[in-house]
Amino acid sequence: MDSCLFALAFGLLMLGGCSARVVTVPPGPLIRVEGQPVSIRCDVKEYTGPNEQDFEWNMLKDTSGPKIKIISTFDSRYSDPSLSKRVASGDISVVRLQDNEVELKIAEVKSQDAGFYECQTPSTDYVISGNYAAKVQLTVISNTLKVSPKTPPPVIPEGSDLTLSCNVSRELVHPTYLSVTWSVKKGTASEEILTFGPQGDVVTGPRFARRYADGGIRLVPGRNGLFELVISRMTTSDEGNYECNGTEWTHESGGQWIKIVESTKEMGTVAVTPTSHSLSVKASATSSSPSSTSLVLTPGNSLTLMCYVAADNLPALSLEVTWLADGREIVTMERSGVVITNTSSSGAQGKRGEASLERTGAGEYRLGVGKVSGEDGGEYTCRIRAFIEKGGRRWHMTTEKTSNPVAVKVSEIKPNFMLTLEAQLNPQTTAEPTELACRVTNITNLPPGGRLGISWEHTSLPGLGNDPQSSHPIGSLDAYGNLLPGSIYAERVKSGALSLSRVQPNTFKLRFLRTQEIDMGQYVCSVSAWSVNSQGDMVKSTEYKSSPLTVRWDAKRPTVNVVAKRIREASVGGSTFEMSCSVSTTNIGEAGYSVLIQSQDSLESTVRTIMTLSPDNVVQHGGATDPNRRDNLVLTKSGPAEFRFRLAGVQLSDRGYYWCDITAWTKQQPGQAWTKASSSESNKLQINFQENGPSFSIAIHSDDSSVYPWETAKMKCSLSVSGSSPKTDEVAYEVKWFFTRLRGGHTLTQVANVDRFGVVRKINRNSSSDVTIERSDTHTYLLNIFGTQDSDSGEYYCVVTPWYLSASTGAWTEAGELTSSRIFLTVKFAVWDSLKLPLLYGASASLGVGLFSLVLGLVCAQCCCRNTAHLPRSRNKLMDLEMD
Repeated sequence: MDSCLFALAFGLLMLGGCSARVVTVPPGPLIRVEGQPVSIRCDVKEYTGPNEQDFEWNMLKDTSGPKIKIISTFDSRYSDPSLSKRVASGDISVVRLQDNEVELKIAEVKSQDAGFYECQTPSTDYVISGNYAAKVQLTVISNTLKVSPKTPPPVIPEGSDLTLSCNVSRELVHPTYLSVTWSVKKGTASEEILTFGPQGDVVTGPRFARRYADGGIRLVPGRNGLFELVISRMTTSDEGNYECNGTEWTHESGGQWIKIVESTKEMGTVAVTPTSHSLSVKASATSSSPSSTSLVLTPGNSLTLMCYVAADNLPALSLEVTWLADGREIVTMERSGVVITNTSSSGAQGKRGEASLERTGAGEYRLGVGKVSGEDGGEYTCRIRAFIEKGGRRWHMTTEKTSNPVAVKVSEIKPNFMLTLEAQLNPQTTAEPTELACRVTNITNLPPGGRLGISWEHTSLPGLGNDPQSSHPIGSLDAYGNLLPGSIYAERVKSGALSLSRVQPNTFKLRFLRTQEIDMGQYVCSVSAWSVNSQGDMVKSTEYKSSPLTVRWDAKRPTVNVVAKRIREASVGGSTFEMSCSVSTTNIGEAGYSVLIQSQDSLESTVRTIMTLSPDNVVQHGGATDPNRRDNLVLTKSGPAEFRFRLAGVQLSDRGYYWCDITAWTKQQPGQAWTKASSSESNKLQINFQENGPSFSIAIHSDDSSVYPWETAKMKCSLSVSGSSPKTDEVAYEVKWFFTRLRGGHTLTQVANVDRFGVVRKINRNSSSDVTIERSDTHTYLLNIFGTQDSDSGEYYCVVTPWYLSASTGAWTEAGELTSSRIFLTVKFAVWDSLKLPLLYGASASLGVGLFSLVLGLVCAQCCCRNTAHLPRSRNKLMDLEMD
């Protein structure tokens, strides 16, 4: 018992020696502002007993003064009477954070609350060790923080700078620090712009970080607590209600910054006037008369226009100035002051004069165009794009405006003349030449170096051509004499059948070598006058059209008649069909012909094109032609106006109607393209025949219907063909041999077969004999039975299925199945032949057994009967035995 008590005491002593209670509070002193909340944490570690610990808070005015009980976690009556009301109201409270940690809170600290605060824990340890209480000093100072912002201007123009001034100060009694924060509120959301302090560092809001780094936001610290924040180049996105926040901080032991008091004051709402509201752009003809909006010049004069730009914040803007003529950009001055000229040649419109642009003053830009021509006339406008630099070479376009138009007119005296269009050669019939002359008379005001150009146009007569009453350009000669033919007449111009020429300075001619019917219609010539502009280019100044001239004659319609004749009749499949098509024409001279061989299964079915022959005798197969049968189709020209079509090896699929579709073509001259004259179809010829395939018959034959065992039996299956006999390689047979044991029996067994491709297949049998099928000629098959046995006796017959290549369809066709008569094969039974071998074997076996028995007896006699004396039997022993 004593030893147990000693062990328990020793264990408690060791436990107490290994752990020591530690109570901690924040390092002091704690500096707080009167009227602000205060919280002091306290925790205990390295203790024994229950996990949840209790705490008691006490206050001492000085280190040697009496303790004033504040609050306890386990005794609600612990508080001193002087503090009980504050505890009951919640002004002083204790909050348990963990089992071993609590926090003392004072909602509004008072100056009399300054002193030393002690956190004490009742002991739950087995052995008293460590500290059970800890103190921290609380210093309460007066709230002397003052925030005095300066009201910013309520409205500023876009692009201007905004300065936000805020004065933050306090009475320095204890070591405290200040920070100032600017923020902007839009609606209910507030966004921090920049914070300065408390250590002199700068922290920016997320949206303003890049702008601060680019210099768009600057902090200007002043004296006596004055701080200024400058926001450069304000935009409409910077509008809002700005606030200034001043905060007083204390730096406690352990390096932690504690905010002890702060004050936020509204500075005021700032609105940003968009540049578009104040920016104005005006264009005028001269600087002396800014209201002038029209200008009349003569060719060769200089053009000068002014652009005036005004805005409330003009110095803060970067402008891009562009002059436009009739909506086209001609010159631009970029933000950097670089001038880019955009004038360029534009085909028939010519080239505008070279433009220049310069800045003559604040918001004044002058456009100059030297040596204007007619192309420089139009409405000129000045376009302004205003930009604001956001910092870091980032630009924001605020607005774009275009000025009023200034009408510029370049007066020119256009050339004047008269046109006369007449026919010098008027055709009376088709293929005669036509010649038209267009004359220019009474030319006035054509400037030096001026030239004439012409264009010809043709309008069809109603009922002629594919597009009646349509106008087509024939061709033109420009001021340089370049020939530009129209798309429809380009081939005729290239071949020389059509020509456009200038025969005199004032006379132009149009000539058709061989006029076609589609050339009838109205002709118009348009003559244009060209002059040299300031850049030396030819530009069109005026154009006149002649009165229309009608060219027509009584045209006789060309006709084509085609007759088809049957040359060879296709009466059976595989035969040849041949027809000829003869052409006769009227009102057509020398012509070439294109031929289409067409067919259809019936008069109501779809028409198919079999073959074609071009006027140049080029043969092509139509889409309806089987590629494998193209060698069977022939289309030739057999005479000046006759064509022959031949179809060899007709098939059932070829049955139907056949005819020729022939078109006559003419040429105005050799080497020229063909021109269609007329076309016609021939009468239709029919191919109609019935399928008549060959007839087959079968016979079976055997040279010997009775054989002995082990001999070879042969049976021959012969076929004959009648009717339309196909060729040897166009017929094949499928042969099967059958066998039955009984005469006229119905239980059949297939012996072997050979298909039409010559592949032999044997059927498994019980007999030891072997069978083969042999083809001796095209129509004969042999069945060979080698080593016949008694089981091979019975009736045999063959079944043949003929296949032939149909001349009508071009495909292999199966004929009806043929069955031969039956042949009975007898395998003879020979008695002596069947017994001689068994008797021979039996005699040989008997003789062998007798000889073996004789030899065995002699051997036994020699071994058992040698010279031994015969000993008589003992009488005595016999007597003894008898007595027994």
